[in-house]
Amino acid sequence: MTAPFRICFVCTGNICRSPMAESVFRARLTEAGLDGLVEVDSAGTGGWHEGDGADPRTVAVLRAGGYEHAHTARQFQASWFDRLDLVIALDSGHLRELRRLAPTARDAAKVQLLRAYGPGEATGPMAGGASGPVPAPASGPGLSDDLDVPDPYYGGFEGFEECLEMVETASDGLLAAVSAALPAHTVVTARVPDHDHRHAAREPEQPQEKESA
Repeated sequence: MTAPFRICFVCTGNICRSPMAESVFRARLTEAGLDGLVEVDSAGTGGWHEGDGADPRTVAVLRAGGYEHAHTARQFQASWFDRLDLVIALDSGHLRELRRLAPTARDAAKVQLLRAYGPGEATGPMAGGASGPVPAPASGPGLSDDLDVPDPYYGGFEGFEECLEMVETASDGLLAAVSAALPAHTVVTARVPDHDHRHAAREPEQPQEKESA
């Protein structure tokens, strides 16, 4: 039996951006028929919120978008690289920190920016053979902040909605890249679904008052 392709989304505290990306991408995989072939989770570079649920505003925008969500925050560990195929950073600071944490150059090549998979961004060859799809040149040296998913924690609810839009847009490209990385016989029914309907019918649920960091 083929081992699943494993992806971990990483932000700072694992309560805002990365759980949002995890929920959205898991939905993409289910719609594409790949949920049995790819495993998705998320973590934070820091452990401040370890054991907590997602920020109430993240939960609200996910529910408004029709995404299922259950989450407990945790901190990313260097030992995880061995079992992961792809580590998706939500901004350039996370990308640099995760690559410094990587035990080997092969592991460092698994770390990529989510928005590097967005429209108009190039995607390159596989890192280290089959370890994962690697965008290029967007995540290479000289990286700017243009591809960051901004941290919405200290802002208003609108910032969370903007983050969700960025995550959704990039997730379609990531889905295509991951599909291409899977063995050919496992993706014959995979497709990138049409998401024109998203956010069409539901009003955002009003969040609870913001919790402190």
